[in-house]
Amino acid sequence: MRLRHTLAGLCMLALLPGGAQAAVLKATLIVPQDDSRLERSRAERAYLGHPTGPAANGLAVALEEGQFELDAAGSSVALSNAEAATLEAARAAAVAAEKAGAAVLLTDLPEAWTLAVADAVKLPVLNIGNAADSLRQQDCRARLFHLPPSERMRADALAQLLVSRKWSKVLLLAGPSPADQQRAATAQASLRRYGLQVVATKAFKLSADPRERALANPVLLTGGQTYDVVWVVDSDGEFARLVPYGTSLPRPVVGDAGLVALGWHAQFERFGAPQVARRFAKAHKRPMTAHDWSAWLAGKMLVALATTQPKGPNAAWAQALAKTTVDGSKGTTLSLRPWDGQLRQPLLLTDGQGVVAQAPVEGLLHPRNVLDTLGVDEPEKLCKAPR
Repeated sequence: MRLRHTLAGLCMLALLPGGAQAAVLKATLIVPQDDSRLERSRAERAYLGHPTGPAANGLAVALEEGQFELDAAGSSVALSNAEAATLEAARAAAVAAEKAGAAVLLTDLPEAWTLAVADAVKLPVLNIGNAADSLRQQDCRARLFHLPPSERMRADALAQLLVSRKWSKVLLLAGPSPADQQRAATAQASLRRYGLQVVATKAFKLSADPRERALANPVLLTGGQTYDVVWVVDSDGEFARLVPYGTSLPRPVVGDAGLVALGWHAQFERFGAPQVARRFAKAHKRPMTAHDWSAWLAGKMLVALATTQPKGPNAAWAQALAKTTVDGSKGTTLSLRPWDGQLRQPLLLTDGQGVVAQAPVEGLLHPRNVLDTLGVDEPEKLCKAPR
């Protein structure tokens, strides 16, 4: 979907009483051109955990919600949009935004593109769409912050639930793509962390070749083993939707189908979440996804920054962003981890119809912040970037 225009309706400069012009926070959202994730056929399927609309939708709702606060502070947010067809174009868009006076960049880009943007400028960068653990670990950057939960956070949330339900024996089904293999390794790391047993790991493959049909048959793939739960890793989503109620044994399914760990679900019914979801649905005529929630939260952070207006060079904006706390309608104040720039947050475990549970699970303890039981904790960090 092409997003060619500046969000002018949300970027009007308010005037203070007496004619003084409002302080303006300029920000630029960089997104892929012709984003394959938003192709009509994929959006209509609405796989859990996959975006169904542009990130600009969530930002628009947050900035509209924050307009009263901005007016009261004599501030405004000027948000523009840039599309990039290649990594080089994304880098060029970041450089152009910095030259045009942007104080913050927001990205909804592939992993390598995100790093290219972060390396091209001296501005703080808010990643609102990429869950790769490497961006938080070995490839972290000092001014790069992450609002979606990482893959490790999502895997830890599911592993915590399995422990709480005493589903200790796991059959792992993983797809053939490099992304699936990496995410399967992440899932296994979470299972080891919580003392769960992988009884077998099996590969699936969607194929029209009759010789490979067994690899696409959930009944055959899940036969011949004893297990408490099936964990399916399918970044594409097409095979995963066939697994619930398709297993050889009558067992629950988690991962990319069945029960899925997400940053948000439109049916979450606590902490003001229904009001947020209704405002989004009214504005954009579709349910609010986890992808939309990350963009919405980015908008709230822009509002918080605009009302404080830190003084000094770009580093001051990054430092202010690192200390920003926000209410994400999840029942607790959300903050950024100092060692990797990841947003601490509870995760929702959903079957697509409603929210079944939350993580961290009740009773789990941590010496400082129980939210740090989700994802890479400080003693495990690989991030070497100074913060």
